[in-house]
Amino acid sequence: MDFGLVLQTDPPASGVVALMQRAEREGFTNGWTFDSCVLWQEPFVIYSRILAETTHLKVGPMVTNPGTRTWEVTASTFATLNDMYGNRTVCGIGRGDSAMRVAGRKPNTLARISEAMKVIRALARGDEADLGGTVIHFPWVRNGAELPVWMAAYGPKALKMAGEEADGFILQLADPYLTQYMIKAVRDAATAAGRDPSEVKICVAAPAYVTADDSAAALAHAREECRWFGGMVGNHVADLVSKYGEHSSLVPDELTDYIKAREGYDYAHHGRAGNPDTEFVPDEIVDRFCVIGTVEDHIAKLRALRDLGVDQFAVYAMHDAKEEVIDTYGERVIAAVNA
Repeated sequence: MDFGLVLQTDPPASGVVALMQRAEREGFTNGWTFDSCVLWQEPFVIYSRILAETTHLKVGPMVTNPGTRTWEVTASTFATLNDMYGNRTVCGIGRGDSAMRVAGRKPNTLARISEAMKVIRALARGDEADLGGTVIHFPWVRNGAELPVWMAAYGPKALKMAGEEADGFILQLADPYLTQYMIKAVRDAATAAGRDPSEVKICVAAPAYVTADDSAAALAHAREECRWFGGMVGNHVADLVSKYGEHSSLVPDELTDYIKAREGYDYAHHGRAGNPDTEFVPDEIVDRFCVIGTVEDHIAKLRALRDLGVDQFAVYAMHDAKEEVIDTYGERVIAAVNA
């Protein structure tokens, strides 16, 4: 199993770069960031610095969307980074939660994501793509250029599309039951589309918080540092409930039941520990969706996820122990999971 680090691009950018360097030294293979230009600094500018300051780390957004930038601009940015640093980017893409809503727009449709994935991937590889009647290509892209496009998804139609069209599937929660359920949906869709399902990479992304022991006080603190994640996921779950209704046969109750007490969401606290809009998230959801506890607890849960077919676990480090979780994973977790 590969390991990634997910950060927000809070200033100073030098701090983001330093944490990514630290992650590479500790055995992480991927460096991901949020992409929401109002809430945080522009990630693609920072990627260039990260790539220059590391040797093999792959970088990309978790996730960008097809509405913030025109598709040829997104493709050109990825292709330029790959030309400079040697195919070390991955395009994570989704509907656009905070990036679109904070700017007063609705998240993108799945049809728009589908078209954008095709265009961005083709252009970044040096192939032609149709921009609504105008066919273009980048004459400067060298032979051998590649750009994997990984799609974030929760709902049945999105999972199906990820299996049919994406190079990878990003699942932003670490619950083993839901992971198994959604991997199966993606792989079944890939098989039905005539693809080799093993070619669709599986990435689970969630907060990880390592405690010194399993005392009630240690676990309570870890939960409070990670409770924001249930609120963030809840934005997507609320969209699913709005579309499919409660207790739909198309969406598992294990994903949707916990948002019944949800009253709203203020993006000013998006992805932040202590987010007041996530008080409705119960401890059970924090424990299921995140990876918290002792080193042994982390190893056991990550091995279970690996055995379900997860190719990469990406650590959301939005809490008060960023350096500690990077170092502990490097020193005690990564090698043990992959032993």
